[in-house]
Amino acid sequence: MIQRAIGVTVGAIVSLIILVIMNLQDPGWQDYITPLAIGAVAAFFWPVVIGFYLGRRAKQRREDQIQSEVTRQVNQQK
Repeated sequence: MIQRAIGVTVGAIVSLIILVIMNLQDPGWQDYITPLAIGAVAAFFWPVVIGFYLGRRAKQRREDQIQSEVTRQVNQQK
């Protein structure tokens, strides 16, 4: 439920930004097709982007924990 709400919000924001960039003077229904399509794609793929970011962050945390453990063990041996 929350994922759908966030997806709709992301899609709406992207659509609005593209509409503002295009600066439509007299918008017809044809002028809304491109921003709506791009907004729909953004709403569909945002979980992939967020998942990629969170995966990289988790990997970096694991590497930091491993490095701190190695440093701790090396310091204990001295």
